[in-house]
Amino acid sequence: MTERTACAGVFFDLDDTLYDHLTPLKDTLTSQLRLPDAFDHRKAYQRFRYYSDHLAAMQENAFAAHNVEGQREMRVQRFVLMLQEFGIQVSMEEAARLQQDYVDRQYDIALFDGARETILRLQQDGYAVGIITNGAEAHQVKKLGALALDKLVPKEHIYITGRVGWDKPDPRIFQHALQETGVDLEQAVYIGDSWRNDVIGALGAGWRMIWFNHRFAARESQHEPHHEAHSYEDISRILFS
Repeated sequence: MTERTACAGVFFDLDDTLYDHLTPLKDTLTSQLRLPDAFDHRKAYQRFRYYSDHLAAMQENAFAAHNVEGQREMRVQRFVLMLQEFGIQVSMEEAARLQQDYVDRQYDIALFDGARETILRLQQDGYAVGIITNGAEAHQVKKLGALALDKLVPKEHIYITGRVGWDKPDPRIFQHALQETGVDLEQAVYIGDSWRNDVIGALGAGWRMIWFNHRFAARESQHEPHHEAHSYEDISRILFS
């Protein structure tokens, strides 16, 4: 990480990489369900993300603008499947109410400590900084606005899969970002939390990969990220050492 060129770039995932994605889910479950005191919200979040990724992978271009019904169904179904693992049975109607409450809380969010400072320092050091995120365009754009990332990261460096047409871990979304920004593959770094979407996706596209494993999740395959970080302090140490 010590050498770079004018065509060096660092790209970030959005959800649970630049901000805490667990908080809206925890608040929804706490407010809507009578959960036992010992309920493990962290584990629930991990399983929620698993089913989000799994159900999206079962559809082609899951986050495309035309796939409104498919997106609605998978977002509701993930609540049903996740809660089943904890012995909690909810109907699709009940899960739809959970989903709506969750959506209503999605924009009351803040960047992780150190994220803004890391982006600013990268930009000051001459790196191209961008975001590659899975999701429907309108939904992700609202999150970017809530985090003021639309004022921090150039719009032309923000790649939302629902707009571009390929969902991570498809390597084409990573290749497209390089072609659009002029970043050299040898100087491209990706930072993300999801093993399936971010680690496998970035490595499959030939990028250097920093796995932001701040939830200390288990590895899911034999893939080897170049670095593993548990905080933005770790990320900064890796990037700027």
